[in-house]
Amino acid sequence: MDSFPIIRVVTKLIIPYILLFGFYVQFHGDFGPGGGFQAGVILASALILYGLVFGLPAVKTVAPPKLIEKLIALGVLIYAGTGVVTMLAGKATHTGEHELTSRTVANFLDYGALDHHFLPGFLPHGQHLGIFVVEFGVGITVTAVMTMIFYCFAGRNPHANGQSNQQSEAKA
Repeated sequence: MDSFPIIRVVTKLIIPYILLFGFYVQFHGDFGPGGGFQAGVILASALILYGLVFGLPAVKTVAPPKLIEKLIALGVLIYAGTGVVTMLAGKATHTGEHELTSRTVANFLDYGALDHHFLPGFLPHGQHLGIFVVEFGVGITVTAVMTMIFYCFAGRNPHANGQSNQQSEAKA
């Protein structure tokens, strides 16, 4: 791609907008269409475009495979951790308007257990907070998995069976 400077320049100009749109879809997915999966694919497409234009070694310096592996695990941990926190937090049972009597065990990803009464106006309440954190974990995981799939396909040896093109042409 060194012989196509226009493609390289346009790619460098368009990648920030792809990333910005991906973050928009991620952080506004709980209010409308979008969310973690869609945002993850959009964010990964920026890395994949970079890899297609500048080469696999260049994108691996930007996002090393070891980092990508850790992000896969981190995203799954955020998702699963949110579910475990909701189970451990339990659901508050109320007898009166503001009277709390007890807590019962909540289900996995039961966002009602995340309801709180501290930092009102700053920290969103139960349902919104739970969806936001889960979608964030999904976004991280999908971005990392899509990038790793690209690394696997782009880095594969087209002659994995041990024969080169010259050997197979000589036999024909």
